[in-house]
Order: sequence, then C-alpha cells, then structure tokens
Amino acid sequence: MTATQPSHGRILRPTAKVLPEHARGHNRSLVLQTLYRQGPQSRADVSRETGLTRVTISDLVAGLMQDGFVIELGQREAARPGKPATMIDIDRAAFQIIGVDLSDQHLRAALLDLDGTVLDRENADRAGRTGDDALAAVVGLIEGLMLRATAPLLGIGVGSPGIVDADGTVLTAPNLAWTRLPLQAMLRERFDIPVLVANDADVAVLAEHSFGRASGDVMLVKVGAGVGAGLILGGRPFYGSHSAAGEIGHVVIGTDGGPACACGKIGCLEAWLSVPRLTEQLAATTGTEAEQAAARELILREAGRRLGIILAPVVGALNLSEIVLSGPTELLDGPLATATIETLRKRTMAEFTGDLALRMTSLAQDDIVLRGAAVMVLSGQLGVS
Repeated sequence: MTATQPSHGRILRPTAKVLPEHARGHNRSLVLQTLYRQGPQSRADVSRETGLTRVTISDLVAGLMQDGFVIELGQREAARPGKPATMIDIDRAAFQIIGVDLSDQHLRAALLDLDGTVLDRENADRAGRTGDDALAAVVGLIEGLMLRATAPLLGIGVGSPGIVDADGTVLTAPNLAWTRLPLQAMLRERFDIPVLVANDADVAVLAEHSFGRASGDVMLVKVGAGVGAGLILGGRPFYGSHSAAGEIGHVVIGTDGGPACACGKIGCLEAWLSVPRLTEQLAATTGTEAEQAAARELILREAGRRLGIILAPVVGALNLSEIVLSGPTELLDGPLATATIETLRKRTMAEFTGDLALRMTSLAQDDIVLRGAAVMVLSGQLGVS
C-alpha cells in the first residue's frame, strides 16, 4: 500500500452524538479520516469532502501540521489556469503503533505503520506461560519492539483472549489463567503511552472491517487456541452489556456431553473447534489412507455442525448477511465450512438467510489481530479507521 493509494475498507461509525464542546475534536478527526482514506488532497478538496468551510479547514490543518499529523507534499500539477493547489496528507511515517496478539499458541507483537502494514515482529512461545509469567512475556515483547521503533509511538493495542471490559481489564482468560487483570492500566503505567486492550476476536473484526472485504454487518469467528467472535453492526463494534458479546467458545452445545473444556464445563464449542483439539483428533486417525481421509472429514464436519448450531440463533436474531472465519485454512476451509453453512440453513428461515455468505478472511491469520490492534489505536487516538 502506498501513501497515495490507501487500501482501507469501511469507516467505523462514532458511538456517541457530537456535542458542541466536542465539535473541534470531531472536525479534526473528520479531516484526518478524509486524508487517511482518500490520500493526498488540497485544502479545498477536504473542504468539499467534509462540508466544512475553507477557513475552518485551514485552521484545523494548521493545528494538525503543528502536532505532526499532517504534512504538505508540494503543489498539484496544474490542470487548469491559476496557481496550483498545495497538496496535504497524513504524515504516514510520523508515528508507529505496536500491536500485540495473545490469542494463539504463540504470543505475537508487531510494529506497524499508520496504514496497518507490519514493519517488524517479535514472537514468544506461549506454551506453559500463564499468570505473571505470561504478563512478563507480553512486557518483554513490547520492550523489544520499542527499542526498534523508528518513529514516535502513537500507542499500543492488545488483543487478549477471554472477556475484556471497556477499561481494558481482562475479567477472565482461562487459557492464560488471568482473572480481573487490569492489563490496559498496567501497560499504560509501565510504558507511559496510550494503551488499548480488547478481546482478540473483537480486535480481529476491526481489521476485517477496515482492511478486509466486510461489506456490512459482519460476524467474525476466530478459531485458534480458543474460539471467539467479534461483531460489527451498523458500522459500530458491538460488545454487549457485560463486554461478553461473541463469547461463543464457552457455550455448551446440546445435551450429549462432549470433550472437557479448559473452563471446566463439558461440550463447549471451544472443546470441539479449537485448533489444538482438532489437530489432536486429526492426528489420531488410523487405518488405510482412504479410511483416515474419511475419518478426518467426519471430524471436521462434526466441528462445523457444532459451529452451525451455535451460530443459527445469532444469525436469526441479528439477520446477519455475512460470517467470516479466521484461523488455519487447512482446518476451516472445506468440510468444516460446508457443514457450518448447511447447518445454518437447516436451522434458520431460508427466505431471510438463503443468501447468507460464509467465507474465510482475506487477511493473513498471523496478522489479523495485530492489524486490528492498529485500527483500535488509530480510532482511539486519531478518530480514523
């Protein structure tokens, strides 16, 4: 992606009405959003695009240039008589972002630019790391990238498994043995820069919305060490009254028992569908090559059927038009996805869900949470997405 051709999806809608006392901040974000998505523009272009007066735009741009967010690029090539307009753009090299992904077998962190492009990486094995040990590993990843940053940091975004409240406290993350861990506050105090922490699937759906192919209301189901979902409805992330929307991984499916889950229950979706569980089951198949292939297809179809059972009431209640899967393509794309959509259509009203799309994300599995973390910081700090 180049500075003149930003590749961004849809805009996240603001979650609150703009009050008069907040108008200047809103207008600053409007200017930045226009430049972020459209690329280089003249001040007159931005005025036409935003509906703000040229005087207001000139004032806002002067302030944004002083703060280091906007730069002048020189004059536009003259297409008509008169003085050529001076082009401006977001200074896409002025700041960098650290994104952290705690959702998988490996703890991942990356240094990203303002367009969500990964510039550098730092990984650590998550095996055996829980509690304070896991927290220390997260801090180490961030410290390593801070030393290699080549521009001031705009902020740190973290996608964590489990339930994360609006203040960035991890209320519960069984796979990391975290309970009521104020991760956002702890990292902000340690590094003294803005930090935002959210559930990993909620972060991943931001990347799909801003950098992927999401076309409207979307639910992203993230399958890794655990299973969770993120929702964007009406252009806004949906978290629920207790920050637990999308926590489908620990919903028990049916009354026929099933495998034990890390949370202590029997038959949770995560126990059927998580990558470690599926990998273990597939590796345990025996017999001839044909018998093993048939057994593996049955395992994947059963996991897909269980996912479809969980998703059917959600699709029916919200009238979703699109579900996106994020995880290993070799596990999810094929018999599992086919069984999921078949189950969904059997369990919902065909006249309303017949055109329901279920697809794999177009974004790289290892990067989707990292890039979503960048969206979270961009939205929080600059009001752009």
